[in-house]
Amino acid sequence: MTVESRPEAARVHRATSGTLSFALSALLVVFLLGDVVVRTGWGQMLLLAPWLLLGLWVVYEVAFVSMVRIDADGALVQNMLRRTSFGWRRVRDIDLRWQLVFSLDDGTELTSYGGPAKARPPRRTSDGAASAPTAVRTLTDIRDRWEAAPASADAAIARTWDIPALIALVVIVLWAAASVVITAS
Repeated sequence: MTVESRPEAARVHRATSGTLSFALSALLVVFLLGDVVVRTGWGQMLLLAPWLLLGLWVVYEVAFVSMVRIDADGALVQNMLRRTSFGWRRVRDIDLRWQLVFSLDDGTELTSYGGPAKARPPRRTSDGAASAPTAVRTLTDIRDRWEAAPASADAAIARTWDIPALIALVVIVLWAAASVVITAS
């Protein structure tokens, strides 16, 4: 999935299945919470909501949030709660194994869970020709950006945590604990 089609714009690559899984899960949670409101009221919904939101948070982290964002200066790879950003000059090689793998100049290999991944072999068209798989086209685009990177694209490798997601988790867990205390009394 790309954000913009201009070559110089940043692109975000994320698994389509993750987006679909998260959207369907969110719709299910909204339906279930609405059903609880209709059947039992707002009070019961507020006691049940953290458990459904905790499940939705897990789906969000496992299926949706992992991605690769590339631009002219470098890349940002988010694998669940961990974010790694780096400039193109820090990359030694880019490969596509099962997932996209960046070999960085500090000796580490960074596998992207949310970027392009190998899929089954492409189907042949009616004239017998096979088109290039989407993952290979995406890898080519990423390699082209890497090779065309300016000399100023040498940002250091930075590893951080997804703080907003962790804050959301803490809020949901505290809400769940409060609902247990309220129902136990």
